[in-house]
Amino acid sequence: MTDRPDLELNKCAAAAALTPPARQLHRWALTAFAETGHAPSRADLERMARDHGIDPDLVLAELTGRDVLAVDEQGKIRAAYPFSPVPTRHRVTWDGSAGVYAMCAIDALGISAMLGLPVTITSTEPGTNHSVTVQVDHHKAGWEPETAVVFAGSTADTCCPSVDRTCSHINFFTTPKAAHDWAASNPAITGVFLDQDQALTNAIVEFGALMQPINQ
Repeated sequence: MTDRPDLELNKCAAAAALTPPARQLHRWALTAFAETGHAPSRADLERMARDHGIDPDLVLAELTGRDVLAVDEQGKIRAAYPFSPVPTRHRVTWDGSAGVYAMCAIDALGISAMLGLPVTITSTEPGTNHSVTVQVDHHKAGWEPETAVVFAGSTADTCCPSVDRTCSHINFFTTPKAAHDWAASNPAITGVFLDQDQALTNAIVEFGALMQPINQ
């Protein structure tokens, strides 16, 4: 365990390295998720790809290979970072939205910058289910309780996608002590302790540019 703020980030960098067809389908999937609150189906993705002259199998293989999407054995989306297709601790809402679940605390904090609008995050602390609420407007955030922090942990398995390696271990805690106590009681999970500014900065770096037009 460590208090270093230099959390390894990769989703914006991974998306930037996609081929244009893969980047196009990726942005469409994220847009559909944000607008509906639900993951597009495999059939939706294949139809959108073919409508734009894109080979769906090749593009989906690229998206999962870069770990910007994760799918199960049937091709159903397990993760479209920062969005989760199933309920998690981290619910994110904004005006006029159906709301979404985020894969982890950092993902939740990055959604405002990614979508360019203010959001409300409601989450719970592992072990106690104490509530943490964060009002985020891009680079500004108000935290309740004011002592809340983030622990960003991961397993030792570096060969699996983020959905299995890190997502369930990156969480909000009500106090630094609560985060350290949880980490001490879960020694198989290693990671970094992030204060509020560090957590939000990392989130913006990882997700802020994810929806930028392809030519930027």
